[in-house]
Amino acid sequence: MDKKRVRVWISGRVQGVFFRAFTRDTAVREGIAGWVRNLADGRVEALLEGDTERVDRMIEWCYQGSPGSRVENVQVQEEPFQNEFLTFDIRYRMP
Repeated sequence: MDKKRVRVWISGRVQGVFFRAFTRDTAVREGIAGWVRNLADGRVEALLEGDTERVDRMIEWCYQGSPGSRVENVQVQEEPFQNEFLTFDIRYRMP
């Protein structure tokens, strides 16, 4: 199966609405590895690695987000697949 790695930035009302927790739960269900974190500018950043089809579904999910969120923009940047992660984690330190 083809593998894919993407970095995603989500903006809108995406902090303080359990966006990271829902992202993690969805990623775990999809079998996606990587992480999600809040950014100081109010966006959420996620790094997603896994089967291409599953990563694509995860990107689609980012456009909807958690029930309390209001996604205004999603930026996706493909990166070379590295098979770097075994799990999907919430990162709590803002860069």
